[in-house]
Amino acid sequence: MDSKLESSAPHFEPVPADPHSAEAFIAEKRIGERIRRLRLKRSMGLVELGRHTGLSASFLSQLETGRVVPTLRNLARVAMVFGRDLSYFFEPEPHALFRVHRRSERVRMPQSGVDDPTYYFESLAYMVPDRQLDPYFAEFVPAKKTAEVRPHVHPGYEFLYLLQGDLEIRHGDRTHSLEAGDSVYFDAATAHAYRCASSAPAVALIVTMHQMTPQPAVPGPRPVATLRPSTTAAAPQPAETES
Repeated sequence: MDSKLESSAPHFEPVPADPHSAEAFIAEKRIGERIRRLRLKRSMGLVELGRHTGLSASFLSQLETGRVVPTLRNLARVAMVFGRDLSYFFEPEPHALFRVHRRSERVRMPQSGVDDPTYYFESLAYMVPDRQLDPYFAEFVPAKKTAEVRPHVHPGYEFLYLLQGDLEIRHGDRTHSLEAGDSVYFDAATAHAYRCASSAPAVALIVTMHQMTPQPAVPGPRPVATLRPSTTAAAPQPAETES
């Protein structure tokens, strides 16, 4: 019975170590480039990485450029410095994020919570997962002076670039005026609202950043920075961009 088992067991021929195959494997996995990306993300020089790993800066330089084949021991030292598993260097690399949103794919959404919207917006990146910012195309329609302009707040910051028309932005207890070509960057944790100030719709590009807003050092509205191409301009606020 033992002889039958032995005869039916698969037989593996040992594969001779081939330095060229090993180098090709290292090149395919782009291990040197991965090490360099990890190092640069930490703003770490070769000398500093050498101090942490016990490897010389010259060896690490050759490792990053693929001129030497690393041992598992050396890779483990590097992985530990950056809090990675050894498998990080051999797993398939994730594809770089690149997503095109066609104009026909966008959805026009009205201002929420009001019967008579004063603006409409379209998300320019709603299909991007785990995005760190939200860009919007916004159109502010002319409204009656008596129309309700509802302020809103949210964590983070907003950037608005006015493409056409005139726009009034209320930030805290101050109102600022924008003309086409003006831009503004402001703290969105302060109540802000928008009103079209021209007879034709005002159009803007808005970007909201997903950052928690630090607490202000002094009470009161937080500052607004208005960037205007020519004359001085009051600090404006971006349109409501609820996703």
